[in-house]
Amino acid sequence: VIGMKETFTGDTLSAQNSPVLLENISFPAPVVEVAIEPNTKADQDKMGIGLRRLAEEDPTFQVEVDDQLGQTKIKGMGELHLEVLVDRLMREYGVDARVGRPRVAYRETITRMVEIDTTFRRQTGGAGQYARCAIRFEPLPADEAEDADGELLFVDAIRGGSIPKEFVPAVRKGARQAMQGGVIAGYPVVDVKATLLDGAYHEVDSSEIAFTIAGSMCLKEGIQKGAPVILEPSMSVEVVVSDEYTGAVVGDISARRGVIQGMEPHSEGISVIKAQVPLGEMFGYANDLRNNTQGRGNFSMEFDTYTVAPEEIAEAVKSGAR
Repeated sequence: VIGMKETFTGDTLSAQNSPVLLENISFPAPVVEVAIEPNTKADQDKMGIGLRRLAEEDPTFQVEVDDQLGQTKIKGMGELHLEVLVDRLMREYGVDARVGRPRVAYRETITRMVEIDTTFRRQTGGAGQYARCAIRFEPLPADEAEDADGELLFVDAIRGGSIPKEFVPAVRKGARQAMQGGVIAGYPVVDVKATLLDGAYHEVDSSEIAFTIAGSMCLKEGIQKGAPVILEPSMSVEVVVSDEYTGAVVGDISARRGVIQGMEPHSEGISVIKAQVPLGEMFGYANDLRNNTQGRGNFSMEFDTYTVAPEEIAEAVKSGAR
């Protein structure tokens, strides 16, 4: 089937007389990002068109434009994934651009429950701004993850109208905005449950803006006091290698903080090594594997889950060293 310009990955195609709507495909969030900068204005225009079309084809590929820095970031499922897309961008769309080093898409979360009571008050001569909200933050329970709005499960537990209903969405909005910008290292906050417990408003000075700011302030303080940690993406890795090189491959994976999960025969003289390895340790692995096996090994990997990063890694992430 050709010529369907308005059809995208995940759409359902069916006969007109027998319409069917299949369940949407759930795609994982990107785990690697690189900055890309066009060399000329003409390249910028072509890059915009190319990135838009590539993103339409591949739901695991995302484009983010930082208006403040004037920087474009592309995000994908791994180093090779982005290399292939950048190559297509240059070949198929004629874009000449500079590409930065890959960066891991870390995340932030909390490990203990805290209750935060925040008041936002501002007086500038005329009508002021006033909002107070008390929110309990806690790690998102696994059995409630499906109910989360994105990465935040927000529960309105207000009783007695201490905050008018029309201002509650503003509190949620403020908390979500603060989550996106991160708190301890600038990476998005995930897996948090926020329960709005109490608050206060002023008949004249309260507004949606005031409660949005109060919600944002509350979230930031809650993350800082909730024993925050850095999460790093962990990959399921499979290496197919000649038996004579399994020792070297296992040693290299272990040196990358990897955990060997098993080995099994693939064919005569060939084994499959299965491991769990932090994504941040896998950059450049294709070249190292080639060197360790004299070109007689290959590997594949896919995202598995986010895990708490060791303290030394977390400190490096916070300082910008990783």
